[in-house]
Amino acid sequence: MTLDIITDDLLAGTTHGFFTRKGGASSGVYAGLNCGFGSSDQHEIVAINRDRVAQAMGVDCDSLIGVHQVHSPDVITVTAATSDKPKADAMVTNVPGVALSILTADCQPVLFLDAQAKVVGAAHAGWKGALDGVLENTLNAMEALGAKRANITAVIGPSISQSAYEVGPEFMDAFLAEDPLFARFFAQGNGDRLQFDLPAFGLMRLRGAGIGEAGWTRHCTYSDPKRFYSYRRSVHHKEADYGRLIAAIVCPT
Repeated sequence: MTLDIITDDLLAGTTHGFFTRKGGASSGVYAGLNCGFGSSDQHEIVAINRDRVAQAMGVDCDSLIGVHQVHSPDVITVTAATSDKPKADAMVTNVPGVALSILTADCQPVLFLDAQAKVVGAAHAGWKGALDGVLENTLNAMEALGAKRANITAVIGPSISQSAYEVGPEFMDAFLAEDPLFARFFAQGNGDRLQFDLPAFGLMRLRGAGIGEAGWTRHCTYSDPKRFYSYRRSVHHKEADYGRLIAAIVCPT
């Protein structure tokens, strides 16, 4: 089956893609392109899926780089293709032909590009990472490689949307403790429940950091089970596990 890859004109300066679950070799609850070795899917099947992604990106598997994601604000600078996966939630590089990849299943996958400086970045930005500064830290790390903030574009890929992201009052309290104005990212839900707008929060952090342009592909992972994996949907359906989507960007030559 042909892979289903979402791209964005803001990243047109290089090969990139937000991959959906279509076109993979996994089955059961993972049916499709599950790219997460951290899932309980068969390791060799995940490897096949990742190989398909690498081929679509025009790189070999060894050049498809990832990290051990831990919902942190930490960023790794990739200086060469490596199989090491340090604990972090974002990467930057200026090494031509290296593809940075992020795994998600509701959190924001964010791809960054400075086409002039030929520097790229990729970040996993769940609510905690976004609140703690992973997006801003990614921009700082790109600048350390020669990028200019005003020339950087960033795109948030498929993420859980506000209508599907129900949270409790203690969740909002963590945001209001940082800035009372963050209340605007919450809508009233049922009872004491609230609906959090994660992509809008990510866009605000990106734009507030002064980058050239930022956008969201406007795909909701929760509401489209045929195209996307969703951690929250898997919990609501009482499934044993869930697949991981992959997003990747190649550093241009």
